[in-house]
Amino acid sequence: MVVVKKMPGDSDDSVIRKFTRKVINENILAEAKRRQFYLKPSLAKKQKQEEARRVRKMQRIAA
Repeated sequence: MVVVKKMPGDSDDSVIRKFTRKVINENILAEAKRRQFYLKPSLAKKQKQEEARRVRKMQRIAA
């Protein structure tokens, strides 16, 4: 859970920027997007394998 307290001298905009930064750093939006739909374990495993294959391929190209 992200908590941002307004300190003396902070403007509303700076508090919103701090909140946004914390949300991005903690990957809250990515997690919500991932959980939006149920993914069967077999499909999750398949996606993970495909992502690993893609990463290995990109590493071979870069090397």
